[in-house]
Amino acid sequence: MSEPISTAENGGRLTHRQIMTVLSGLMLGMLLAALDMTIMSTATKTIADQLHGQTVQAWVTTAYLITSTISTPLYGKLSDLYGRKPLYLTAISFFLVGSVLSGISTSMYELAAFRAVQGLGAGGLMSLAIAIIADMVSPRERSRYTGYFMAVWGLSSVVGPLVGGLFAGLDTFAGIDGWRWVFMVNVPIGLLALVVVARFLNLPHRKVEQRVDYWGAVTLTAGLVPLLVVAEQGREWGWGSAASLSMYAIGVLGLAAFVWVENRMGDAALLPVRLFRRATFSLVNGVNFIMGVGMFGAMMSVPLYLQIVKGASPTESGLLTLPMTAGILVASMSSGVITSKTGRYKIFPVIGLGTVAVSMFLFSTVGTTTSLIPTMAVMLLFGAGLGLCMQTLILAIQGDVAPKDMGVATSSATFFRSIGGTVGTAVFLSILFSLLPGRIGAERAAAGLPAMPAGGGIDLNDTSFLARLDPTQKTPILDGFSSSLSTVYLVGGIVVAVAFVLIWFLKEKPLSDKSGIELRAEQQNLEPVTV
Repeated sequence: MSEPISTAENGGRLTHRQIMTVLSGLMLGMLLAALDMTIMSTATKTIADQLHGQTVQAWVTTAYLITSTISTPLYGKLSDLYGRKPLYLTAISFFLVGSVLSGISTSMYELAAFRAVQGLGAGGLMSLAIAIIADMVSPRERSRYTGYFMAVWGLSSVVGPLVGGLFAGLDTFAGIDGWRWVFMVNVPIGLLALVVVARFLNLPHRKVEQRVDYWGAVTLTAGLVPLLVVAEQGREWGWGSAASLSMYAIGVLGLAAFVWVENRMGDAALLPVRLFRRATFSLVNGVNFIMGVGMFGAMMSVPLYLQIVKGASPTESGLLTLPMTAGILVASMSSGVITSKTGRYKIFPVIGLGTVAVSMFLFSTVGTTTSLIPTMAVMLLFGAGLGLCMQTLILAIQGDVAPKDMGVATSSATFFRSIGGTVGTAVFLSILFSLLPGRIGAERAAAGLPAMPAGGGIDLNDTSFLARLDPTQKTPILDGFSSSLSTVYLVGGIVVAVAFVLIWFLKEKPLSDKSGIELRAEQQNLEPVTV
Protein backbone atom coordinates (compact mmCIF):
# COMPACT_ATOMS: atom_id res chain seq x y z
CA MET A 1 0.00 0.00 0.00
CA SER A 2 1.36 3.43 -0.94
CA GLU A 3 2.43 5.94 1.65
CA PRO A 4 0.88 9.32 0.73
CA ILE A 5 3.16 12.32 0.93
CA SER A 6 1.81 14.63 3.57
CA THR A 7 1.76 18.31 2.63
CA ALA A 8 0.27 19.35 5.90
CA GLU A 9 3.64 19.28 7.61
CA ASN A 10 6.06 22.21 7.32
CA GLY A 11 3.35 24.49 5.93
CA GLY A 12 2.75 22.32 2.89
CA ARG A 13 6.42 21.87 2.00
CA LEU A 14 7.98 18.54 1.19
CA THR A 15 11.18 17.46 2.89
CA HIS A 16 14.34 16.85 0.90
CA ARG A 17 13.96 13.13 1.56
CA GLN A 18 10.40 13.08 0.20
CA ILE A 19 11.47 14.99 -2.88
CA MET A 20 14.41 12.67 -3.54
CA THR A 21 12.20 9.59 -3.16
CA VAL A 22 9.86 10.81 -5.90
CA LEU A 23 12.81 12.10 -7.92
CA SER A 24 14.31 8.59 -8.04
CA GLY A 25 11.24 7.34 -9.90
CA LEU A 26 11.25 10.33 -12.24
CA MET A 27 14.93 9.78 -13.04
CA LEU A 28 14.27 6.15 -13.90
CA GLY A 29 11.50 7.24 -16.26
CA MET A 30 13.73 9.81 -17.88
CA LEU A 31 16.52 7.25 -18.16
CA LEU A 32 14.18 5.17 -20.33
CA ALA A 33 13.80 7.94 -22.90
CA ALA A 34 17.41 9.12 -22.76
CA LEU A 35 18.95 5.65 -22.94
CA ASP A 36 16.65 4.63 -25.79
CA MET A 37 17.78 7.52 -27.94
CA THR A 38 21.50 6.94 -27.41
CA ILE A 39 21.31 3.15 -27.73
CA MET A 40 19.55 3.46 -31.08
CA SER A 41 22.26 5.75 -32.42
CA THR A 42 24.72 2.85 -32.60
CA ALA A 43 22.31 -0.04 -33.13
CA THR A 44 19.95 1.10 -35.90
CA LYS A 45 22.15 0.05 -38.83
CA THR A 46 22.70 -3.45 -37.40
CA ILE A 47 18.98 -3.85 -36.68
CA ALA A 48 18.14 -2.79 -40.24
CA ASP A 49 20.57 -5.40 -41.56
CA GLN A 50 19.01 -8.12 -39.38
CA LEU A 51 15.47 -7.24 -40.49
CA HIS A 52 16.47 -6.73 -44.14
CA GLY A 53 15.21 -3.17 -44.26
CA GLN A 54 18.19 -0.84 -44.60
CA THR A 55 16.39 1.35 -47.13
CA VAL A 56 13.49 2.09 -44.76
CA GLN A 57 15.43 2.54 -41.52
CA ALA A 58 14.64 6.27 -41.45
CA TRP A 59 10.98 5.44 -40.75
CA VAL A 60 11.96 3.84 -37.45
CA THR A 61 13.24 7.21 -36.28
CA THR A 62 10.47 9.20 -37.97
CA ALA A 63 7.64 7.20 -36.35
CA TYR A 64 9.13 7.67 -32.87
CA LEU A 65 9.72 11.37 -33.49
CA ILE A 66 6.18 12.02 -34.69
CA THR A 67 4.35 10.39 -31.77
CA SER A 68 6.71 11.73 -29.08
CA THR A 69 6.45 15.29 -30.41
CA ILE A 70 2.68 15.33 -30.83
CA SER A 71 1.91 13.65 -27.51
CA THR A 72 4.04 16.09 -25.48
CA PRO A 73 1.50 18.97 -25.26
CA LEU A 74 -1.33 16.47 -24.76
CA TYR A 75 0.38 15.03 -21.66
CA GLY A 76 0.91 18.54 -20.32
CA LYS A 77 -2.73 19.55 -20.69
CA LEU A 78 -4.21 16.29 -19.39
CA SER A 79 -1.89 16.31 -16.38
CA ASP A 80 -3.16 19.78 -15.46
CA LEU A 81 -6.72 18.43 -15.58
CA TYR A 82 -6.38 14.97 -14.05
CA GLY A 83 -3.09 15.04 -12.13
CA ARG A 84 0.51 14.16 -12.93
CA LYS A 85 0.59 10.64 -11.49
CA PRO A 86 -1.92 8.85 -13.78
CA LEU A 87 -0.41 10.52 -16.85
CA TYR A 88 3.17 9.67 -15.85
CA LEU A 89 2.21 6.05 -15.21
CA THR A 90 0.51 6.03 -18.62
CA ALA A 91 3.68 7.37 -20.27
CA ILE A 92 5.85 4.69 -18.68
CA SER A 93 3.34 1.99 -19.63
CA PHE A 94 3.21 3.06 -23.27
CA PHE A 95 7.00 3.08 -23.38
CA LEU A 96 7.23 -0.38 -21.84
CA VAL A 97 4.65 -1.90 -24.20
CA GLY A 98 6.40 -0.30 -27.17
CA SER A 99 9.75 -1.64 -25.98
CA VAL A 100 8.49 -5.22 -25.67
CA LEU A 101 6.78 -5.08 -29.06
CA SER A 102 9.88 -3.55 -30.68
CA GLY A 103 11.95 -6.36 -29.21
CA ILE A 104 9.83 -9.01 -30.94
CA SER A 105 9.57 -7.21 -34.31
CA THR A 106 9.96 -9.34 -37.43
CA SER A 107 10.27 -6.52 -39.99
CA MET A 108 11.35 -2.89 -40.17
CA TYR A 109 7.76 -1.83 -40.80
CA GLU A 110 6.66 -3.58 -37.61
CA LEU A 111 9.53 -1.98 -35.76
CA ALA A 112 8.54 1.47 -37.04
CA ALA A 113 4.95 0.93 -35.83
CA PHE A 114 6.10 -0.28 -32.41
CA ARG A 115 8.59 2.57 -32.09
CA ALA A 116 5.60 4.85 -32.59
CA VAL A 117 4.06 3.27 -29.48
CA GLN A 118 7.30 3.93 -27.62
CA GLY A 119 7.14 7.53 -28.76
CA LEU A 120 3.68 7.90 -27.23
CA GLY A 121 5.31 7.20 -23.88
CA ALA A 122 8.46 9.21 -24.46
CA GLY A 123 6.39 12.35 -25.08
CA GLY A 124 5.41 12.44 -21.41
CA LEU A 125 8.54 11.17 -19.70
CA MET A 126 10.60 14.36 -19.98
CA SER A 127 7.99 17.12 -19.73
CA LEU A 128 5.94 15.53 -16.93
CA ALA A 129 9.03 14.86 -14.83
CA ILE A 130 9.93 18.55 -14.92
CA ALA A 131 6.31 19.56 -14.23
CA ILE A 132 6.20 17.24 -11.20
CA ILE A 133 9.36 18.83 -9.80
CA ALA A 134 7.70 22.23 -10.32
CA ASP A 135 4.76 21.01 -8.22
CA MET A 136 7.02 19.88 -5.38
CA VAL A 137 9.79 22.49 -5.33
CA SER A 138 9.81 26.28 -5.36
CA PRO A 139 11.28 28.01 -8.46
CA ARG A 140 14.22 29.21 -6.44
CA GLU A 141 15.21 25.65 -5.48
CA ARG A 142 14.05 23.95 -8.66
CA SER A 143 17.25 24.16 -10.71
CA ARG A 144 19.14 22.20 -8.07
CA TYR A 145 16.86 19.22 -8.58
CA THR A 146 16.53 19.44 -12.36
CA GLY A 147 20.31 19.15 -12.45
CA TYR A 148 19.82 15.48 -11.57
CA PHE A 149 17.94 15.07 -14.85
CA MET A 150 20.93 16.46 -16.70
CA ALA A 151 23.05 13.84 -14.94
CA VAL A 152 20.72 11.14 -16.31
CA TRP A 153 21.19 12.44 -19.85
CA GLY A 154 24.92 12.57 -19.28
CA LEU A 155 24.99 8.97 -18.07
CA SER A 156 22.92 7.80 -21.03
CA SER A 157 25.19 9.58 -23.52
CA VAL A 158 28.07 7.46 -22.26
CA VAL A 159 26.35 4.17 -21.49
CA GLY A 160 23.88 4.20 -24.39
CA PRO A 161 26.30 3.95 -27.33
CA LEU A 162 28.36 1.34 -25.50
CA VAL A 163 25.36 -0.84 -24.63
CA GLY A 164 23.86 -0.38 -28.08
CA GLY A 165 27.10 -1.35 -29.77
CA LEU A 166 27.55 -4.32 -27.42
CA PHE A 167 24.08 -5.80 -27.97
CA ALA A 168 24.09 -5.06 -31.70
CA GLY A 169 27.39 -6.89 -32.01
CA LEU A 170 26.17 -10.07 -30.28
CA ASP A 171 24.59 -12.86 -32.33
CA THR A 172 22.57 -14.03 -29.34
CA PHE A 173 22.35 -13.35 -25.61
CA ALA A 174 20.41 -15.65 -23.25
CA GLY A 175 18.96 -17.36 -26.30
CA ILE A 176 17.62 -14.10 -27.81
CA ASP A 177 19.01 -12.19 -30.79
CA GLY A 178 21.51 -9.65 -29.49
CA TRP A 179 19.88 -6.61 -31.11
CA ARG A 180 16.52 -7.37 -29.44
CA TRP A 181 18.10 -6.60 -26.05
CA VAL A 182 18.43 -2.99 -27.18
CA PHE A 183 14.69 -2.78 -26.43
CA MET A 184 14.33 -5.47 -23.77
CA VAL A 185 16.81 -3.69 -21.48
CA ASN A 186 14.08 -1.06 -20.97
CA VAL A 187 11.77 -3.57 -19.28
CA PRO A 188 13.42 -3.90 -15.84
CA ILE A 189 14.12 -0.16 -15.69
CA GLY A 190 10.53 0.65 -16.65
CA LEU A 191 9.01 -1.80 -14.18
CA LEU A 192 11.11 -0.37 -11.36
CA ALA A 193 10.05 3.16 -12.36
CA LEU A 194 6.39 2.07 -12.34
CA VAL A 195 6.71 0.65 -8.83
CA VAL A 196 8.46 3.72 -7.40
CA VAL A 197 6.12 6.23 -9.04
CA ALA A 198 2.97 4.25 -8.18
CA ARG A 199 4.02 3.94 -4.53
CA PHE A 200 5.45 7.35 -3.74
CA LEU A 201 4.10 9.91 -6.23
CA ASN A 202 0.92 10.84 -4.36
CA LEU A 203 0.84 14.60 -4.71
CA PRO A 204 -2.33 16.58 -3.97
CA HIS A 205 -4.49 17.35 -6.97
CA ARG A 206 -8.02 18.67 -7.34
CA LYS A 207 -9.61 17.44 -10.56
CA VAL A 208 -10.55 20.24 -12.95
CA GLU A 209 -13.92 19.91 -14.65
CA GLN A 210 -13.13 20.96 -18.19
CA ARG A 211 -13.64 19.71 -21.71
CA VAL A 212 -10.78 17.76 -23.28
CA ASP A 213 -9.54 19.39 -26.47
CA TYR A 214 -9.80 16.35 -28.72
CA TRP A 215 -10.17 18.43 -31.88
CA GLY A 216 -7.05 20.35 -30.94
CA ALA A 217 -5.16 17.06 -30.72
CA VAL A 218 -6.59 15.93 -34.08
CA THR A 219 -5.75 19.16 -35.91
CA LEU A 220 -2.30 19.39 -34.33
CA THR A 221 -1.64 15.85 -35.55
CA ALA A 222 -2.92 16.74 -39.03
CA GLY A 223 -0.63 19.77 -39.07
CA LEU A 224 2.55 18.32 -37.65
CA VAL A 225 2.67 14.79 -39.05
CA PRO A 226 3.06 15.89 -42.71
CA LEU A 227 5.65 18.50 -41.76
CA LEU A 228 7.65 16.09 -39.60
CA VAL A 229 7.50 13.46 -42.34
CA VAL A 230 8.78 15.85 -45.00
CA ALA A 231 11.47 17.11 -42.61
CA GLU A 232 12.76 13.55 -42.27
CA GLN A 233 12.13 12.32 -45.83
CA GLY A 234 12.37 15.49 -47.91
CA ARG A 235 16.05 15.02 -48.75
CA GLU A 236 15.30 11.68 -50.38
CA TRP A 237 12.04 12.78 -52.01
CA GLY A 238 13.37 16.16 -53.13
CA TRP A 239 12.21 19.32 -51.35
CA GLY A 240 10.29 20.48 -54.41
CA SER A 241 8.81 17.09 -55.34
CA ALA A 242 5.06 16.50 -55.58
CA ALA A 243 5.15 14.42 -52.39
CA SER A 244 6.92 17.18 -50.45
CA LEU A 245 4.65 19.93 -51.78
CA SER A 246 1.56 17.95 -50.79
CA MET A 247 2.98 17.49 -47.27
CA TYR A 248 3.59 21.25 -46.98
CA ALA A 249 0.02 22.01 -48.05
CA ILE A 250 -1.62 19.50 -45.71
CA GLY A 251 0.59 20.62 -42.83
CA VAL A 252 -0.22 24.31 -43.27
CA LEU A 253 -3.95 23.61 -43.49
CA GLY A 254 -3.73 21.41 -40.38
CA LEU A 255 -1.91 24.08 -38.37
CA ALA A 256 -4.38 26.75 -39.51
CA ALA A 257 -7.22 24.50 -38.32
CA PHE A 258 -5.38 23.97 -35.02
CA VAL A 259 -5.10 27.72 -34.38
CA TRP A 260 -8.82 28.15 -35.17
CA VAL A 261 -9.78 25.32 -32.79
CA GLU A 262 -7.55 26.65 -30.00
CA ASN A 263 -9.18 30.07 -30.27
CA ARG A 264 -12.61 28.47 -29.98
CA MET A 265 -11.66 26.26 -27.01
CA GLY A 266 -10.42 29.06 -24.76
CA ASP A 267 -9.01 27.77 -21.44
CA ALA A 268 -9.76 24.17 -22.44
CA ALA A 269 -7.37 24.40 -25.41
CA LEU A 270 -4.41 22.04 -25.71
CA LEU A 271 -2.14 25.10 -25.99
CA PRO A 272 -4.31 28.00 -24.74
CA VAL A 273 -3.92 31.03 -26.99
CA ARG A 274 -4.01 33.33 -23.95
CA LEU A 275 -0.60 32.01 -22.90
CA PHE A 276 0.94 33.28 -26.12
CA ARG A 277 -0.23 36.77 -25.21
CA ARG A 278 2.22 36.63 -22.31
CA ALA A 279 5.50 38.18 -23.44
CA THR A 280 7.76 35.82 -21.49
CA PHE A 281 5.92 32.66 -22.60
CA SER A 282 6.05 33.63 -26.29
CA LEU A 283 9.62 34.95 -26.21
CA VAL A 284 11.11 31.96 -24.39
CA ASN A 285 9.33 29.41 -26.56
CA GLY A 286 10.54 31.28 -29.64
CA VAL A 287 14.07 31.08 -28.24
CA ASN A 288 13.51 27.38 -27.43
CA PHE A 289 12.58 26.73 -31.06
CA ILE A 290 15.58 28.61 -32.45
CA MET A 291 17.93 27.00 -29.92
CA GLY A 292 16.53 23.59 -30.91
CA VAL A 293 17.38 24.30 -34.55
CA GLY A 294 20.99 25.13 -33.76
CA MET A 295 21.48 22.67 -30.89
CA PHE A 296 20.32 19.56 -32.71
CA GLY A 297 22.05 20.64 -35.91
CA ALA A 298 25.38 20.76 -34.08
CA MET A 299 24.77 17.61 -32.04
CA MET A 300 24.03 15.77 -35.28
CA SER A 301 27.07 17.18 -37.07
CA VAL A 302 29.74 16.52 -34.45
CA PRO A 303 29.42 12.68 -34.54
CA LEU A 304 29.50 12.80 -38.36
CA TYR A 305 32.76 14.75 -38.24
CA LEU A 306 34.28 12.32 -35.74
CA GLN A 307 33.16 9.21 -37.62
CA ILE A 308 33.87 10.26 -41.19
CA VAL A 309 36.71 12.77 -40.98
CA LYS A 310 38.47 11.28 -37.95
CA GLY A 311 37.54 7.64 -38.64
CA ALA A 312 36.01 6.94 -35.21
CA SER A 313 33.48 4.15 -34.75
CA PRO A 314 29.98 5.11 -33.56
CA THR A 315 30.86 3.95 -30.05
CA GLU A 316 34.17 5.83 -30.09
CA SER A 317 32.46 8.99 -31.30
CA GLY A 318 30.04 8.70 -28.37
CA LEU A 319 32.96 8.59 -25.96
CA LEU A 320 34.73 11.46 -27.71
CA THR A 321 31.72 13.70 -27.10
CA LEU A 322 32.07 13.28 -23.32
CA PRO A 323 33.40 16.86 -22.96
CA MET A 324 30.08 18.12 -24.32
CA THR A 325 28.22 16.05 -21.73
CA ALA A 326 30.55 17.24 -18.97
CA GLY A 327 29.96 20.85 -19.98
CA ILE A 328 26.18 20.40 -19.83
CA LEU A 329 26.33 18.75 -16.39
CA VAL A 330 28.72 21.21 -14.73
CA ALA A 331 27.04 24.31 -16.13
CA SER A 332 23.52 23.10 -15.39
CA MET A 333 24.25 22.17 -11.79
CA SER A 334 26.36 25.26 -11.13
CA SER A 335 23.71 27.63 -12.48
CA GLY A 336 21.11 25.80 -10.40
CA VAL A 337 23.04 26.31 -7.18
CA ILE A 338 23.64 30.00 -7.95
CA THR A 339 19.98 30.55 -8.84
CA SER A 340 18.83 28.97 -5.57
CA LYS A 341 21.13 31.30 -3.61
CA THR A 342 20.54 34.56 -5.51
CA GLY A 343 17.13 34.16 -7.13
CA ARG A 344 18.59 35.50 -10.39
CA TYR A 345 18.49 33.54 -13.62
CA LYS A 346 18.40 35.77 -16.74
CA ILE A 347 22.18 36.03 -16.88
CA PHE A 348 22.52 32.28 -17.54
CA PRO A 349 20.63 31.99 -20.85
CA VAL A 350 22.27 35.22 -22.01
CA ILE A 351 25.75 33.85 -21.37
CA GLY A 352 24.69 30.36 -22.48
CA LEU A 353 23.30 31.34 -25.88
CA GLY A 354 26.28 33.58 -26.51
CA THR A 355 28.58 30.70 -25.66
CA VAL A 356 26.70 28.27 -27.93
CA ALA A 357 26.90 30.74 -30.83
CA VAL A 358 30.63 31.30 -30.30
CA SER A 359 31.17 27.53 -30.05
CA MET A 360 29.47 26.93 -33.38
CA PHE A 361 31.58 29.61 -35.05
CA LEU A 362 34.66 27.89 -33.57
CA PHE A 363 33.40 24.53 -34.88
CA SER A 364 33.36 26.10 -38.35
CA THR A 365 37.14 26.53 -38.15
CA VAL A 366 37.78 22.84 -37.39
CA GLY A 367 39.28 21.05 -40.38
CA THR A 368 40.53 17.65 -41.47
CA THR A 369 43.93 18.01 -39.80
CA THR A 370 42.70 19.73 -36.63
CA SER A 371 43.77 17.88 -33.51
CA LEU A 372 41.07 16.29 -31.36
CA ILE A 373 42.21 18.31 -28.33
CA PRO A 374 40.97 21.73 -29.53
CA THR A 375 37.88 20.07 -31.03
CA MET A 376 36.99 18.53 -27.67
CA ALA A 377 37.65 21.88 -25.97
CA VAL A 378 35.03 23.47 -28.23
CA MET A 379 32.66 20.60 -27.36
CA LEU A 380 33.15 21.42 -23.67
CA LEU A 381 32.35 25.08 -24.35
CA PHE A 382 29.30 24.14 -26.42
CA GLY A 383 28.01 21.84 -23.68
CA ALA A 384 28.51 24.50 -21.03
CA GLY A 385 26.45 26.93 -23.09
CA LEU A 386 23.62 24.44 -23.41
CA GLY A 387 23.76 23.62 -19.69
CA LEU A 388 23.26 27.29 -18.82
CA CYS A 389 20.19 27.52 -21.07
CA MET A 390 18.12 24.37 -21.03
CA GLN A 391 16.65 24.29 -17.52
CA THR A 392 16.80 28.06 -16.99
CA LEU A 393 14.52 28.71 -19.96
CA ILE A 394 11.98 26.22 -18.61
CA LEU A 395 12.19 27.94 -15.20
CA ALA A 396 11.40 31.29 -16.86
CA ILE A 397 8.29 29.85 -18.54
CA GLN A 398 7.09 28.13 -15.37
CA GLY A 399 7.46 31.36 -13.44
CA ASP A 400 5.33 33.23 -15.97
CA VAL A 401 2.17 31.10 -15.70
CA ALA A 402 -0.38 30.24 -13.05
CA PRO A 403 0.03 26.89 -11.21
CA LYS A 404 -3.01 25.50 -13.06
CA ASP A 405 -1.09 25.85 -16.36
CA MET A 406 2.18 24.34 -15.12
CA GLY A 407 1.86 21.15 -17.19
CA VAL A 408 0.99 22.99 -20.40
CA ALA A 409 3.79 25.51 -19.90
CA THR A 410 6.43 22.87 -19.19
CA SER A 411 5.41 20.65 -22.07
CA SER A 412 5.38 23.63 -24.44
CA ALA A 413 9.09 24.20 -23.81
CA THR A 414 9.91 20.59 -24.69
CA PHE A 415 7.50 20.71 -27.64
CA PHE A 416 8.99 23.80 -29.31
CA ARG A 417 12.56 22.64 -28.70
CA SER A 418 11.72 19.27 -30.27
CA ILE A 419 10.11 20.91 -33.32
CA GLY A 420 13.16 23.14 -33.67
CA GLY A 421 15.44 20.12 -33.46
CA THR A 422 13.55 18.37 -36.25
CA VAL A 423 13.75 21.44 -38.47
CA GLY A 424 17.42 21.96 -37.64
CA THR A 425 18.38 18.38 -38.42
CA ALA A 426 16.51 18.47 -41.75
CA VAL A 427 17.91 21.87 -42.77
CA PHE A 428 21.50 21.16 -41.77
CA LEU A 429 21.56 17.75 -43.42
CA SER A 430 20.17 19.34 -46.58
CA ILE A 431 22.87 22.01 -46.52
CA LEU A 432 25.52 19.36 -45.92
CA PHE A 433 24.48 17.07 -48.77
CA SER A 434 23.85 19.95 -51.15
CA LEU A 435 27.36 21.27 -50.65
CA LEU A 436 29.18 17.94 -50.43
CA PRO A 437 29.47 16.96 -54.14
CA GLY A 438 30.73 20.40 -55.18
CA ARG A 439 33.19 20.68 -52.29
CA ILE A 440 34.63 17.20 -52.93
CA GLY A 441 34.85 18.00 -56.63
CA ALA A 442 36.72 21.23 -55.89
CA GLU A 443 39.17 19.43 -53.59
CA ARG A 444 39.78 16.72 -56.18
CA ALA A 445 40.36 19.33 -58.87
CA ALA A 446 42.81 21.17 -56.58
CA ALA A 447 44.66 17.86 -56.11
CA GLY A 448 44.77 17.25 -59.86
CA LEU A 449 42.34 14.32 -59.70
CA PRO A 450 39.47 13.68 -62.13
CA ALA A 451 35.91 14.46 -61.08
CA MET A 452 34.04 11.76 -59.16
CA PRO A 453 31.75 9.60 -61.32
CA ALA A 454 27.98 10.10 -61.16
CA GLY A 455 26.53 8.36 -58.12
CA GLY A 456 29.94 8.20 -56.47
CA GLY A 457 28.94 10.14 -53.37
CA ILE A 458 29.48 9.15 -49.77
CA ASP A 459 27.14 6.65 -48.13
CA LEU A 460 26.89 7.77 -44.51
CA ASN A 461 25.43 4.39 -43.58
CA ASP A 462 28.68 2.67 -44.53
CA THR A 463 31.81 4.78 -44.78
CA SER A 464 34.13 1.81 -44.33
CA PHE A 465 35.29 2.22 -47.94
CA LEU A 466 37.30 5.28 -46.83
CA ALA A 467 39.67 3.01 -44.90
CA ARG A 468 40.48 1.17 -48.14
CA LEU A 469 41.35 4.30 -50.13
CA ASP A 470 44.91 5.51 -50.49
CA PRO A 471 45.60 8.99 -49.03
CA THR A 472 45.57 10.63 -52.46
CA GLN A 473 41.98 9.53 -53.07
CA LYS A 474 40.76 9.86 -49.50
CA THR A 475 42.08 13.30 -48.54
CA PRO A 476 39.93 15.31 -51.01
CA ILE A 477 36.81 13.49 -49.76
CA LEU A 478 37.63 14.24 -46.12
CA ASP A 479 38.53 17.85 -46.91
CA GLY A 480 35.32 18.30 -48.88
CA PHE A 481 33.25 16.83 -46.06
CA SER A 482 35.00 18.95 -43.44
CA SER A 483 34.52 22.08 -45.55
CA SER A 484 30.81 21.35 -45.96
CA LEU A 485 30.42 20.84 -42.21
CA SER A 486 32.15 24.16 -41.58
CA THR A 487 29.43 25.89 -43.55
CA VAL A 488 26.77 23.99 -41.57
CA TYR A 489 28.29 25.22 -38.30
CA LEU A 490 28.55 28.75 -39.62
CA VAL A 491 24.84 28.80 -40.49
CA GLY A 492 24.05 27.25 -37.11
CA GLY A 493 26.05 29.92 -35.33
CA ILE A 494 24.09 32.65 -37.11
CA VAL A 495 20.80 30.96 -36.15
CA VAL A 496 21.76 30.74 -32.46
CA ALA A 497 22.99 34.35 -32.57
CA VAL A 498 19.39 35.35 -33.35
CA ALA A 499 18.26 33.59 -30.15
CA PHE A 500 21.07 35.37 -28.27
CA VAL A 501 19.72 38.75 -29.39
CA LEU A 502 16.14 37.84 -28.49
CA ILE A 503 16.95 36.59 -24.98
CA TRP A 504 18.09 40.08 -23.96
CA PHE A 505 14.41 41.11 -24.10
CA LEU A 506 13.49 38.59 -21.40
CA LYS A 507 12.11 40.33 -18.32
CA GLU A 508 13.42 38.62 -15.20
CA LYS A 509 10.70 38.07 -12.63
CA PRO A 510 11.37 37.42 -8.93
CA LEU A 511 11.36 33.70 -8.18
CA SER A 512 8.78 32.53 -5.68
CA ASP A 513 9.90 30.54 -2.66
CA LYS A 514 6.69 28.49 -2.77
CA SER A 515 6.12 25.27 -4.69
CA GLY A 516 3.35 24.71 -7.22
CA ILE A 517 1.39 22.74 -4.61
CA GLU A 518 1.50 25.63 -2.14
CA LEU A 519 0.58 28.26 -4.72
CA ARG A 520 -2.30 26.18 -6.05
CA ALA A 521 -3.64 25.62 -2.54
CA GLU A 522 -3.46 29.38 -1.84
CA GLN A 523 -5.32 30.23 -5.04
CA GLN A 524 -8.05 27.69 -4.34
CA ASN A 525 -8.15 28.75 -0.68
CA LEU A 526 -8.61 25.07 0.12
CA GLU A 527 -6.60 22.46 1.94
CA PRO A 528 -4.78 20.13 -0.51
CA VAL A 529 -6.50 16.79 -0.96
CA THR A 530 -4.39 13.68 -1.52
CA VAL A 531 -5.82 11.37 -4.15
